[in-house]
Amino acid sequence: MHLRLVILAAWIALLAGAAGASNRHEAGRAIYNYRCYFCHGYSGDARTLASTYLTPPPRDFTRSAPEALARDTMLRAVTDGRAGSAMKGFAGILKPDEIAAVVDFVREEFMQRRAPNTRYHTAENGWPDHDRHRIAFPFARGEIPLDTPFERLSPEQQKGKRLFLSTCVTCHDHARTEDSGPAWDARPLSYPRNLYVPGDSSKPIDAVTGASPYLKHEIPPRLAGATPLERTGEKLFQKNCAFCHGADGTGKNWIGQFMEPHPRNLTDPAFMSTMNRKLLAQRIRDGLPDTSMPAWGGVLKPQDIDAIIAYIAKTMHPLPR
Repeated sequence: MHLRLVILAAWIALLAGAAGASNRHEAGRAIYNYRCYFCHGYSGDARTLASTYLTPPPRDFTRSAPEALARDTMLRAVTDGRAGSAMKGFAGILKPDEIAAVVDFVREEFMQRRAPNTRYHTAENGWPDHDRHRIAFPFARGEIPLDTPFERLSPEQQKGKRLFLSTCVTCHDHARTEDSGPAWDARPLSYPRNLYVPGDSSKPIDAVTGASPYLKHEIPPRLAGATPLERTGEKLFQKNCAFCHGADGTGKNWIGQFMEPHPRNLTDPAFMSTMNRKLLAQRIRDGLPDTSMPAWGGVLKPQDIDAIIAYIAKTMHPLPR
């Protein structure tokens, strides 16, 4: 009888340990899905819109073997960030045990198991019948290059391409193309689209009237009578900063509203009245602790930062020198 009790106690402890490990893994998943996915992707493969804007791109964990990327290295990267990249430190946002949980989740889920993680297009995430858009799936998955001429596509594939271009391109970016030239350089509109025709995937969503309230924040300010420095700043801002701050600098685009705390509204008189060019340059160069604002000093040259500030001062809010 005593032996049976010992075995039962050991079995209960084993189950409790397994349950604890499972709970910790799911806690890591929740942190990843909230803090990390929009750069590193839901499946850890960095196939995201952000990766097309960031240099160097976010790490593809599915191509990183656990023995080649040490756990301690990952813990330091999440805690302190990575110099010369857009990877910021989360020391002021996540607790040490949360950082450890998300690192261990990534190592097990993506680096070891190559698992798909949480499926994004679920009813819980606001996609009750995502399968009705199946005709667009080959373009989202890269099975059919998006720049395939319409005349080479079947009627159903043509409908799928139109649906992808009017809706899916927002988050999937331009998927796969045979020629990634100027035709695919335009910035996609802001997620989400919400004018689907229930039960009818053949009707593409209008790129303007079918966009969400975030669309207006993806329209850059008009830049008239600009200096060469301001023109350079426009290109740099729209390429590097608009992903979080919005093309109009308000931070009210979808990604900006998703992040916590929200990116600064660079058009807000109350905030910008406390800012000058020297201070803004320091914020861009060194980042902001306890926020999602990374340090750009290792990515942008000082003259690049000056150009961005000139553009902000010209189009969003005047800045004293």
